[in-house]
Amino acid sequence: MALYMIGDLQGCDAALQRLLEKISFSPSRDTLYLLGDLVNRGPASDAVLRRLMGYGASARCLLGNHDLHLLAVSYGARKPGRKDTLQCILQAPDRHAMLEWLRHQNMALLEQWGGREMLMVHAGVLPQWGAAQTLELAREVEAALRSSTVADFFATMYGNAPASWDEALQGAERLRVVVNALTRMRFCTPQGTMEFGESGTTAPPGYMPWFDVPGRHTAQSTVAFGHWSTLGHLDRGDVLSMDTGCVWGGCLSAMRVTPLQQGWDAELIQVQCEQAQKPGE
Repeated sequence: MALYMIGDLQGCDAALQRLLEKISFSPSRDTLYLLGDLVNRGPASDAVLRRLMGYGASARCLLGNHDLHLLAVSYGARKPGRKDTLQCILQAPDRHAMLEWLRHQNMALLEQWGGREMLMVHAGVLPQWGAAQTLELAREVEAALRSSTVADFFATMYGNAPASWDEALQGAERLRVVVNALTRMRFCTPQGTMEFGESGTTAPPGYMPWFDVPGRHTAQSTVAFGHWSTLGHLDRGDVLSMDTGCVWGGCLSAMRVTPLQQGWDAELIQVQCEQAQKPGE
């Protein structure tokens, strides 16, 4: 049995096929952890979803900002963007099955291998949240996504405020902060105020990468994430960045995790993507 964490696919099914061939993936034996942004901007988002659906429990998927965007568009809460490549899903005869499967995926995952925690999110974790609280808050969003009032959730999901966490937050504002942290955040202040305008690697004045905040409550876990293609691959023990810009002409990356008695071994495996689009969020 092998465990693999894979960065942002964004509709690049051909690259995923090559990566799975390279690692000799078997859904009867191995488990994939997909770190969000399964769809959009690439040429075959529908093929990606059908493939992952077919793997059943062997593909454990997170939702990223592009995945939530697709769902919001499908519920009429968001207009398609000029650069979107989502019509292959929205006009497909099996559209309903794909969208229903997508809205039942995860906002965060927490695994323990070799006595160490691996927390998986799409974008980031606010410094006030430990791994257990992050998972609890993710479950609140998942409950909203799976509810009969999901259209109301999408109608209030978007916005940059509140920009920081407060335990007293309730309703749409509470869920919005959680969504923004887990699927959009790159930089925040030491106090946890998020910034959403910068997608490069240079922090705006007063901000820093969320994982560099001193004393963040997830420092004792390893946090694996995608979303930040300009950051690329980063493996420093406490954080593992896996978005290597496949859809922008970079690589699609997988990390093979081998649990040990104490911790785990990790091996980076990559394939080049054929896409050559202009970088963007």
